[in-house]
Amino acid sequence: MSVHPAAMVDPAARLAAGVEVGPYSVISADVEIGAGSRIGAHVVIDGPTRIGRDNRIWPFSAIGGDPQDKKYHGERGELVIGDRNTIREYVTINRGTGDGGGVTRVGSDNWIMAYVHIAHDCRVGDHTVLANNATLAGHVEVGDHVILGGFAGAHQFCKIGAHAFAAMYSAINRDVPPFCYVAGQFAEPRGVNSEGLKRRGFSSERVAAIKRAYRTLYMAGLPLAEARARLAEQAQESPDVAAMLAFIERSERSLVR
Repeated sequence: MSVHPAAMVDPAARLAAGVEVGPYSVISADVEIGAGSRIGAHVVIDGPTRIGRDNRIWPFSAIGGDPQDKKYHGERGELVIGDRNTIREYVTINRGTGDGGGVTRVGSDNWIMAYVHIAHDCRVGDHTVLANNATLAGHVEVGDHVILGGFAGAHQFCKIGAHAFAAMYSAINRDVPPFCYVAGQFAEPRGVNSEGLKRRGFSSERVAAIKRAYRTLYMAGLPLAEARARLAEQAQESPDVAAMLAFIERSERSLVR
């Protein structure tokens, strides 16, 4: 463990072997940081916060701060961050609230670029990319392998399915199904994130099944109930379509359409 003499680390904080803390960083009590993580200069980490192994947090980030929620009155809320995340300059990630389940969660292997904001009670999966100034309001769910372009924003309680892609400046006010590409203000469906799927090793057959499901949902002119019925038939032959259908069935804010 290497803590710069100019850093302020509360004696109650728990830092594992190999953790580095840069000058002028402040780490409060009830913070746990896993082995090999590197905390840059001028970082503030408040608790209760749990940070896993081999994370890199760059200068001027504010991690584990109080929720920006007028209903918050000091109740216990936590932030849990997984392993091997890159968290760049000026990122802010808030703890959860009592009304929202009490925990904000960020998974592992995420690339979180400068000025990103992740609000209270969000759930961010693994292998995501949140480009500069992307913003998640409270209670947003982001699936694995999602990419949000610069300045993209998601309204509170929105869900963004795995492998989705939102273009720069997208304003997301409804749920985005898995595998979809969206853009605009407000965001509208623009196709399947086929290039991203190919890069992640999806076979041509899998991509074709996803494209067929997209056409059923967005291009066939069907009411949502009828589109869901047809997707249920396609899901019998495609686990990816089954995952898309499961996402649609648990959507509460309605879908981008």
